[in-house]
Amino acid sequence: MRGRPVPFRDQTLRSNEDSQTDPLLDVIIVGAGPAGLSAAMVLGRCCRRVLVCDSGHPRNAASRALHGYLTRDGVKPSELLRIGREQLQPYSTVEIREGQVTAAKTIDGGFEVTVDNNERVSSRKLLLATGVVDELPNVAGLMPLYGHSVFHCPYCDGWELRDQPIAIYGQAAHGSGLALELTGWSRDLVLCTDGPAQLSTEDRERLESLGIPIREERISRLEGSDGQLERVVFENGETLARRGMFFNTGQEQHCDLAEALGCEFTERGAVRTGEYEKTNVPGLFVAGDASRAVQMVIVAAAEGAEAAFAINKQLIKEDLAEREKGERGKSGKGQK
Repeated sequence: MRGRPVPFRDQTLRSNEDSQTDPLLDVIIVGAGPAGLSAAMVLGRCCRRVLVCDSGHPRNAASRALHGYLTRDGVKPSELLRIGREQLQPYSTVEIREGQVTAAKTIDGGFEVTVDNNERVSSRKLLLATGVVDELPNVAGLMPLYGHSVFHCPYCDGWELRDQPIAIYGQAAHGSGLALELTGWSRDLVLCTDGPAQLSTEDRERLESLGIPIREERISRLEGSDGQLERVVFENGETLARRGMFFNTGQEQHCDLAEALGCEFTERGAVRTGEYEKTNVPGLFVAGDASRAVQMVIVAAAEGAEAAFAINKQLIKEDLAEREKGERGKSGKGQK
C-alpha cells in the first residue's frame, strides 16, 4: 500500500547504467510554461510528488509582453514564469528540473522518461505541456521585428495595433482567414502572399468586397528600426508602408514525445484530447498549445489546472482501490 507522498528531493535520478528501480513519482510534467506550472501548483496542493522538466525554450520568448491574462495583462512572459516558479516553492513535493526530456515510454504502472539522454525517472501519470513552435516566414528583416511589431496572434497583440495599417502574411485559406479576423482591429489591411495567393474565387471576392488589397509580389525584405516595422519592400522595388504585420504560416509540435507515446492527432496537427485534457493513451494528458486551437496563455494555464484535477482524481481512485484491497487482505487473514 502506498503511504503519504514524500518530497521528490528524497529521490535520486538514476542513470542508464544503474539498474536500481526507483519508486514511482505520482506525476511527471514535461514543460514549465503556464500549463505545466499551473498543473504543478494544483498537484502540489494535492500533496502529490511531482517532477517538472523544462528545456527553457518557451514559444513566446520573443514577446515583450503577454496579454489577456487577468491580473497579469502586459507582464513580460519571463516574469510570469518567474512568479509561477516562486509560488511553487512552498510545495515541497514539487521539484522543477532544468533539463530536456529526450524520450518517453509506457511501463508497467505508468511512464518512464529520459532526461538529458542519460537519466531516467518514472511516474504513475504523465502530463505533456510542451507547446508548439511557430514556423516563421522566411523573409529578410523579420527577426529584429518579431515580438515587437510582427506577431502571429491578434488576440495577444492586436489591440496594440488597433486602427493602424497592418500587413497580413499568408497564402490560401490561412492568409485570407487571418485577414478577415483582423478586420476586428483595423480597416487598413493588406494581404501579402509573397507569391501566388492560392485563393479561391470566393475568398478573393470577399476580400476585395471588404477593401482588403491582395499583393502577390515576392517580398524582398521588411524594414524598420528599434523593433518597429515601417515598410514591406517587394522584389520589384515597390514599398508598402505598414506599422505591423501578422502572419499565419503554420506551426509544429515542440517535440515528438506525444507521437512516440502513440497519441492521436487532429488534422491540424494538434494532439487530440478529450475531457480534462485526456489523450487516447491511458494515464497520459496533454495541456496547452500542443492540444488546442485557442492558444492563449490564460487558456493554457486553465488547461493545466484541468489536467491536474483529472490526474489527481485518477490517483485517488487508484490509491483507494489499493488501500481497500490491502484491508480486505488483512481481514481475510484475521478470519483464518
